[in-house]
Amino acid sequence: MFLAEEAAKKTTSNFDPFDVFIIAFTVIILIGFLRLLKAPEKNKFAIGFAGVSLLVFLFLDYLMIKNWLGLL
Repeated sequence: MFLAEEAAKKTTSNFDPFDVFIIAFTVIILIGFLRLLKAPEKNKFAIGFAGVSLLVFLFLDYLMIKNWLGLL
């Protein structure tokens, strides 16, 4: 019984369709962050907010990919 449960766990996919949206949001935040850095007039609050958001989404992407590979 225990071996059948382990085999069933390994055959299921860890991919969630919402993962595509997380990657898309990460790309959009990255583009916005780079545009803020290139702007002639710097908005420090917006740069900080976008930077923190980008770090959070990059961390989520890292965890998501680890889950896809079964390392999590």
